[in-house]
Amino acid sequence: MNKNRTFLYIILPTIISFCIVVGIYLGAYLSHNSSDKTIIFSNNHQAKGTNKLNEILSFIKDMYVDTVNTTELTENSIASILASLDPHSYYIPAKEFNDMNDPLEGNFQGIGVEFRIVEDTVMVIAVIANGPSEKVGIEAGDRIVKVDTTSIAGIGITNEQVIKLLKGPKGTKVNVNVTRKGIAKQLKYTITRDEIPIFSVESPYMVDDKIGFIKINRFAKTTYAEFLKATKILLKEGMESLIIDLRGNGGGVMSAATDIADEILSKNKMVVYTQGKSRAKEEFYATAKGILETTNIVVLINESSASASEIIAGAIQDNDRGTIIGRRSFGKGLVQEQVMWPDGSALRLTVARYYTPSGRCIQKPYDEGKESYNLESYNRYTSGELLSADSIHFPDSLKYYTPSGKVVYGGGGIMPDIFVPMDTIGNTNYFYELRYRGIMQDFSLQYVDENRDKLKKEYKNAVVFKNKFRVNNDLFNSLIKFAEKSELPRNLMEIKQSKELIERTLRATISKDLFGNFGYYVIINDEDKTVQEAISSFKVKK
Repeated sequence: MNKNRTFLYIILPTIISFCIVVGIYLGAYLSHNSSDKTIIFSNNHQAKGTNKLNEILSFIKDMYVDTVNTTELTENSIASILASLDPHSYYIPAKEFNDMNDPLEGNFQGIGVEFRIVEDTVMVIAVIANGPSEKVGIEAGDRIVKVDTTSIAGIGITNEQVIKLLKGPKGTKVNVNVTRKGIAKQLKYTITRDEIPIFSVESPYMVDDKIGFIKINRFAKTTYAEFLKATKILLKEGMESLIIDLRGNGGGVMSAATDIADEILSKNKMVVYTQGKSRAKEEFYATAKGILETTNIVVLINESSASASEIIAGAIQDNDRGTIIGRRSFGKGLVQEQVMWPDGSALRLTVARYYTPSGRCIQKPYDEGKESYNLESYNRYTSGELLSADSIHFPDSLKYYTPSGKVVYGGGGIMPDIFVPMDTIGNTNYFYELRYRGIMQDFSLQYVDENRDKLKKEYKNAVVFKNKFRVNNDLFNSLIKFAEKSELPRNLMEIKQSKELIERTLRATISKDLFGNFGYYVIINDEDKTVQEAISSFKVKK
């Protein structure tokens, strides 16, 4: 972005909006001030737009009744102004930039462990393969009790504090003391920090001898390479059909989505195009690379699939290239551009809309304000949309057609070709509390921690675990007792109603603690109605 654009689209709106707000409050202050003083800005203060903001901030700093933090005041004003433009333009303070940007980069710099604070102690949940911690001998189940000279056990440490201690520039060293079950003495390690991948492609596996499954949880700069690697492995294993699970994927880097779509679509098929007031129309077409051009494709979406996820779903649907299954997607059709500032802060400004190949913009309305916009997803639940497609109505003005003549709609997300309602069988308030208060996760972690060696010996991998491990009555009752100790009262009626769901989720959670995300999905997908609908759709095509 050049200086003229920066001024026109960022600085000038900031100045205008800020001045209006300050003018209102300053006028109110002067008109109600009990003294007789009247403050009039001289001609020198009637600065042109580029200086007015600084003049007002300087005036506030000098004259306001209390000491103010002008940096914080400026940043809050910028954030407020951007929020008034649309729901997806926003400001990122320098101190928050890395936390927000690392997932999009696909890596961060640290020691390479997943951890959880259990009983006021930092417990290693998993160690990143080939990462710096694994190389020195850190193991899942280890408790980190000291980092350099700082003791961190039993002091009420927070996740944020742990991250601050363990993360750091590549090549720097950190000393940690850990305790390990079966070893009385603390173990001491010196770990050299390195770049740690944040994987966005999860759980690639063969559902059967012909159908593959890939879960994408976000779109980062590394997602396309991860997807390509996973796809090649599945093709070698005999994959003829692929389920791409984009449920819950809120988007990310646009190029990752267009590159993945390119592998699915044949040459010269449009993927998407973008256009904005100050951005000329830019079209994206598939090239000849297409590793999946002959593979049957199903894309899974739901109400939390947004942005880059919708680009892929829209490209597949509008080119009649595959089947979209699930529930209507979120409806984010805006493109943001990131602008960095010298102090390390950044803003992401909406500069264009994107359109699917049929010409539809799937951005849902946001003219009633951000709060109403965010509540729209909740309103889908209260209106019954998540349970029945009959409650969804699109006006004819939003009707578009694919090359085969299929009707599709714009104006509020991607409507799937096959609707699968939210699965409510076995759901109760008890199950909800058990899962979303983290009680089941905590119980699973404790169980695995106490039985890790035995479980690893008996179940060599996630598939063996899936086929052989069952939740017996003793284990089930132990979970219910654990929940009571965690202040979730026993509710016999709801426990009975949710028993099968609780058992299946517990199996999957234990499997995840043992074998990672693949261990979770290989179990949960067997009863996932949307995944099962996808499998059935391939068989119908045959």
